[in-house]
Amino acid sequence: MSINSTDYLAQLENEAIYILRETAAQFEKPALLFSGGKDSIVLVHLALKAFRPGKFPFPLVHVDTGHNFPEAIAFRDYLTQKIGEKLIVADVEKSIKKYNLEETKGRFPSRNALQTYALLDVIEENEFDACIGGARRDEEKARAKERIFSVRDDFGQWDPKLQRPELWDILNGKVQKGNNVRVFPISNWTELDIWNYIQKNNIELPSLYFAHDRECIVHQDKLVATSKFIQPLPGDVVVNQKVRYRTVGDMTCTAAVPSQAATIQDIIDDIIITRVSERGQTRLDDLLSEAAMEDRKKQGYF
Repeated sequence: MSINSTDYLAQLENEAIYILRETAAQFEKPALLFSGGKDSIVLVHLALKAFRPGKFPFPLVHVDTGHNFPEAIAFRDYLTQKIGEKLIVADVEKSIKKYNLEETKGRFPSRNALQTYALLDVIEENEFDACIGGARRDEEKARAKERIFSVRDDFGQWDPKLQRPELWDILNGKVQKGNNVRVFPISNWTELDIWNYIQKNNIELPSLYFAHDRECIVHQDKLVATSKFIQPLPGDVVVNQKVRYRTVGDMTCTAAVPSQAATIQDIIDDIIITRVSERGQTRLDDLLSEAAMEDRKKQGYF
């Protein structure tokens, strides 16, 4: 890594720490959304730099779909115990029963849309006025429309046409009672920035980000791991292959990528030559329509 790239990472880090501290200063009850994925792990690391030796001025919140990778859940519990911070788990299974929700049909169903109900419930129950998340603008085009402080209305809904200007890095956290703000401290980071930062700071990650052997079903040129949720059917092409995951979502709708990358430097080298975004390559639910993510966000999805 060159001196210039190291300086650039320091600038991104300083910006993110500034946003985290502004969130703690401007809001009464913020929360940090934590999935056990690489972006939210980096957020936790940034929060440690922003607030230690004190405790976090917010709890960690995980919206558990019930379809998570076991490695991500295990790492979530390991990290929260290691840093000694409070973890609140919002259960999508409970929301499905509470609201009699209908799950997505099809071979590879996603519960992403259903996460909205659990998220809005945990926001209301705990009176959170801001939720910090690890979304990045390069992930998906709908996320590129967000501001750093992105306001949601009383029903948790987002209107991309009603975004506040954020001139000269001035963040406006004033909201009407009942409104909620989604905060994106790493919005200006790229996937490559994330991995360079992980390498620079020697940040621990779940094992599924690195190459490992896994049984997968070949579906539309994508590799979907077999699990208790998805079993091979007659006619399926099933392979045992060395793969890794670029992003962590539901096991039912997140594809793996063929890879021999055993180290962070290997992953960085892979990303440099990759021309497809992580969600575009691996998230089956984002392929339902060109506006799939934006439609979910308008309804309250993170």
